[in-house]
Amino acid sequence: AVEDGDHYIINGSKIWTSTAKQADMIFCLVRTEPNAKKHEGITYITFPMSTPGIEVRPLVDMTGTANFNEVFFTDVRVPKSGVIFAPNKGWQVANATLTHERGMLGDPNATKARLLELITLMKTETVNGQRLIDNPMLRDRLMKLQAEVYAMQANGLRITTSRLQGQPAGLAGLIVKLQGCDLNHEIARLAIDALGELGILYEDGEHLRSGGTWQWRYMYDLGLIIGGGTAQIQKNIIAERGLDMPREPKLAKA
Repeated sequence: AVEDGDHYIINGSKIWTSTAKQADMIFCLVRTEPNAKKHEGITYITFPMSTPGIEVRPLVDMTGTANFNEVFFTDVRVPKSGVIFAPNKGWQVANATLTHERGMLGDPNATKARLLELITLMKTETVNGQRLIDNPMLRDRLMKLQAEVYAMQANGLRITTSRLQGQPAGLAGLIVKLQGCDLNHEIARLAIDALGELGILYEDGEHLRSGGTWQWRYMYDLGLIIGGGTAQIQKNIIAERGLDMPREPKLAKA
């Protein structure tokens, strides 16, 4: 981004932007000080999607839908009044945004609601006259997932207690995204496995169950394991910031 009086002129692109086609506003991290260090000289700015010079290209994923998009900016003129916090201090704001996003992706109440949907499915669907929940192998997997959901809820209460006491969530807050996304994916996996041949159906038809919701979730949740910081990045954050382990070695520069 280049300064132009009370505005910035933005050129570049942004990828994996969720619901960009439907959005009224967008935020961007733009380089406003090219000679600054890696995490400095970055500005966090918001502006309307109707601003001239913005082009959105949908990215169709394996669900067959375009939830993510690539956004291109060509001489996009945006006012400096859209800067959040301060110029060249965008990295701090971005970290706060990511913390909020990770907490949202690791919402224990949403995961519990999904588990209850799975229990209902397994109580109502049958294979050869037997309810899915009466299959001992499937029931064993369900009980393990239920235990993990209860543990996730307990961790959520731990975080709430810390915040009410004015204390940082610490390690409890670092694991929610990794825990939630993995658990949601495993719940969808069990639903598909339990449905057997019906679990691989995705297109509309008389044998499709739950409108293909479980199949869609199974595929879409893989993207959420990557979004907001990949599982590998999350494990590094947990190890380094939560457990005080040594930082991961970095490759030497040539």
